[in-house]
Amino acid sequence: MPSDTARPSPGYAADFADDYDRWFGKPGITGATVDALAALAGHGPVLELGVGTGRVALPLRARGLAVHGVDGSEAMVRRLRAKPGGDEIPVTVGDFAEVPVDGSFSLVYLAGGTFAELPDQAAQVRCFGNAAARLAPGGLFVLDAHVPEALAAAGPEIVAEGEDLLVLCHRRLDTAAQRYHSHYVVHEGGATRHLRVAFRYAGHGELDLMAAQAGLRLKERWGGWTGAPFTGDSAYHVSVYERP
Repeated sequence: MPSDTARPSPGYAADFADDYDRWFGKPGITGATVDALAALAGHGPVLELGVGTGRVALPLRARGLAVHGVDGSEAMVRRLRAKPGGDEIPVTVGDFAEVPVDGSFSLVYLAGGTFAELPDQAAQVRCFGNAAARLAPGGLFVLDAHVPEALAAAGPEIVAEGEDLLVLCHRRLDTAAQRYHSHYVVHEGGATRHLRVAFRYAGHGELDLMAAQAGLRLKERWGGWTGAPFTGDSAYHVSVYERP
């Protein structure tokens, strides 16, 4: 499993690829995410960083948008390719901090907390800068993230459950390093396994500074993909940055 300082390894993504959609692909959250991004995208094209199994990209494509993707995991991309229409989304396998694609986009986005998978501030700053370089004038860069203070206060949560399935998540924070680990305990088929994933969190003020350094400005911030207001009680945010 990844160390405190390393980028999540290909093995981390392989651990989740086969189960990602049934654990994390909650229809209500996915639907709200797709609705919000479709409303922001204009006529496209759009680029998803960390496209994964296509949970968001495929529904956006079904709405008529040209969707491109970047992902570091061949296992995740194979799951995307196995889905109807998945072989019609151009995907570059590589480091999404570098945004290794050509062309310009009306919208570049990350969903599902993917931005925090970048291992350090330098990689996150590069992601902002490279994403901004791929935006058409007036284009938008959108990401979602936990509010760090809410992360610190949160207890274990049930990720998925069924007749013979229970997935629990417990997060351990290292506030000195601005990092946390998500520990997933999976009990299924009479067996239990433990998966561990490392993240580097940033508060919304720090994200705004990264955006300004990249030549972007904050356009909107919501308390979730439904567009609810962002308040002092929000545990999550969706931040929409604009290229002037």
